Amino acid sequence: MTLLETERARARMMAVDEHIRCENRHDLDAVMATFGIDARYDDEPWEDHRAGRDAVRLYYSELLHAVPDLEIEVKQRHAGSDSFVLEVAIRGTHLGPWRGLPATGRRLAFPLCAIYTFDGENRLAGERIYYDRGAVLGQLGLFHEPSRGLGRVATAFSHPVTIVRAYCSTWLRHTAVPRGVASEEETKERLRR
Repeated sequence: MTLLETERARARMMAVDEHIRCENRHDLDAVMATFGIDARYDDEPWEDHRAGRDAVRLYYSELLHAVPDLEIEVKQRHAGSDSFVLEVAIRGTHLGPWRGLPATGRRLAFPLCAIYTFDGENRLAGERIYYDRGAVLGQLGLFHEPSRGLGRVATAFSHPVTIVRAYCSTWLRHTAVPRGVASEEETKERLRR
């Protein structure tokens, strides 16, 4: 790595570190100051893509209103030639409306992976995040594993046609005679010959 590449990597790491500090302070103006002129935010699990500074600011405003005690703990850093990847732990309490859901008062704690890209001045050009949407919805009380009691009931009420079709298919697989295997009547007929 050349001296110029080392300096660029250090400047980008400092930009990401400052960005996380600003998020943890809930300082929206400072968060936005870490972005360059063209900002982008991609919340991939929700397919929520925000392009432009105003749209990114709105995303953060909604998030910080919904989870006013948001806390981000960096677990791992991975540096690439054009991007940085962080593995973080997200914690907070759902105290405001979020994605059409009123405040539940429930605690959230989940891992998240964030990919940061940069502009020519080593400021953030974009942030793309990935996390387990089902785990978050489960912590908010909206999702239950279909293999467990409440999850089975919720799934049956939510998707009756799908569930009936799945049970029928399973039943047919267990009761049907596999191809190439003679039924009891066919076996008796062959023995009589």
